[in-house]
Amino acid sequence: MTALEQAILTWIHLVSAAIWVGGSLFIGIVFSPLLKTMSDSVQERMQIMIRVGRRFNKIAVPSLIILMATGLYSSHALLSRPDLLVATSYGTFLAIKVALVLALVIAYAVHVRIIRKEIEEQIMSSQMPEDQLRALRKKIIILGEVTVVLSVAILFFASLMDAGV
Repeated sequence: MTALEQAILTWIHLVSAAIWVGGSLFIGIVFSPLLKTMSDSVQERMQIMIRVGRRFNKIAVPSLIILMATGLYSSHALLSRPDLLVATSYGTFLAIKVALVLALVIAYAVHVRIIRKEIEEQIMSSQMPEDQLRALRKKIIILGEVTVVLSVAILFFASLMDAGV
């Protein structure tokens, strides 16, 4: 791969990371707390969050897929030599990063499973009981926090790999 091709691949990887991680951080740190000031109704807040989540997922999911694909492509030489995964710090950090990405994908899959179509429809049509809605909201918050923590940890290990530590 030429230096220009590597630069373009890295740029695509970084833009995808910015969309995924930046969007997740924005939703968790800025939007969710702001949403509490917009409405006292848990029902209304959940409806707004569903609309925001649907819109965010239109760019976030493709970004995550691109992020994983460009990451795998960039590391394919190292991944084809398993001995290097344990023999170098780069390989160790890459293995940790891959494990964290797998955990992130699992957390996201659980989130998608919890907020499936019929659940969204119940929330949007105000047919979900308040206690069930509050319990669901707690699960979503926990999964969101896990997603953000995993995403930031992945960035940390990426920076360790880039620094050659």
